[in-house]
Amino acid sequence: MQVAGGAVNSTWDVVVVGGGIAGLCAAITARRLGASVRLLDNAPAALRGGNARHARNFRVVHSVPTPFAPDNYQADEFLAEIDAITGGAPHRTLAERLVAGSETLVPWLIDNGVSMQPPSVGVVPYSRRTVFPLGGGKAMINALYRTAAALGIVFSSDSDVRGLREAACGWIVEIGGNGSAPSEVEARTVIVCAGGPGGDAAWLRAHHGASGDGLMIRGMPFADGRLLEQLFAMGASAVGDPSVCHMVAVDARGPRFDGGIVTRITAIPHGMVVDASGARIDAAGAGQEPTHYARWGPRIAACDGQTATLILDSDALRRAAPQAFAPIEAESVGSLATALGCDPATLHAAVTSFNAAPPPGARPLTRAPFAAYPMRAGITFVHHGVAVDDGLRVVWADGRVHDSLYAAGMIMAANVLRRGYLAGLGLTLAAVFGRLAGEEAARHVAR
Repeated sequence: MQVAGGAVNSTWDVVVVGGGIAGLCAAITARRLGASVRLLDNAPAALRGGNARHARNFRVVHSVPTPFAPDNYQADEFLAEIDAITGGAPHRTLAERLVAGSETLVPWLIDNGVSMQPPSVGVVPYSRRTVFPLGGGKAMINALYRTAAALGIVFSSDSDVRGLREAACGWIVEIGGNGSAPSEVEARTVIVCAGGPGGDAAWLRAHHGASGDGLMIRGMPFADGRLLEQLFAMGASAVGDPSVCHMVAVDARGPRFDGGIVTRITAIPHGMVVDASGARIDAAGAGQEPTHYARWGPRIAACDGQTATLILDSDALRRAAPQAFAPIEAESVGSLATALGCDPATLHAAVTSFNAAPPPGARPLTRAPFAAYPMRAGITFVHHGVAVDDGLRVVWADGRVHDSLYAAGMIMAANVLRRGYLAGLGLTLAAVFGRLAGEEAARHVAR
């Protein structure tokens, strides 16, 4: 079989489906263990890397200070925080493997060409729990692709994987081709790293009703859940809840797809949120902590039209971090209401009520000019995916596992993360489980 790059192979030891951080880590790990590896990605080459293109930090254990985290963050702390947000990690062994694997992740990334950012660089405040790849997610993805190419991994962009079926060799991977003729790839093992279903507007509508049309997708449209649904049709077991998403407030003026982290609205703790009528709304449990992001996403999604607006005064705007889009500004609350298309009396009453008793950490909104950011809920990922066992093998509904079919990344994240989120956890989960799946697949081939 002739493939991109001039390589010839009849049956690949490992075929990885998905070109994000999980797929890259799986492919590189399997190749370094001696397996022949082909990586299939349905995104075009210019948009390769999945949602990790927008990522900025990893949550990693380090028991002693390092050049990138001059402090310490212990494994028992990490595991306890996972338990706290999930109510007890549903798959305890995988949670423990995730935490343990995070401790060696940064050295592994450095060995594979990724530069890490010293804490003295950048604008995000230092946290002892996370480290940052220098140059952000895109630079990290490009470095890993360079390493993959140097190792002889063959990767194919615009490869729309339409299905899997068992065969004498192990698996046949069916490729649609995005305009080219259909083709098939033979594989002894397959690692599915195709992401969750949150990038498909039709899927969101099916599980969220009409409100799904008002949701923004912070990541790529290529994580459409098609392969996940096929795994279910083949008999794979599901975990999590398709109606539960991690979502945050994003600027409503951004693109519906691929807005990434730059469109996230960070200034909510400095001001007041109102609905489309101008009436004040709140999100239960939202405060100054980073968890306020995830509190506000579902609250905005529940509003009429799935829209809300952040109101600030000039003092709050000065204290807030810059946003991707300029705020809507006006010299008075009434003129701001007119610019927003809401009732001036309603907005004025909301500001008066807010100023009488601002929440902890906020100040009264009194200094002109006043400013507003229109917001929608932006989905980061869905707490729903395919079940896997301790070795990342896909689990069938009848309890069987398939020794040559693995899953890693957000397509199986719900095994550990049925609800909640921690900063940097998504990138760590994808990278750690990608490495583990690559190890398991290569060892299966060797056996």
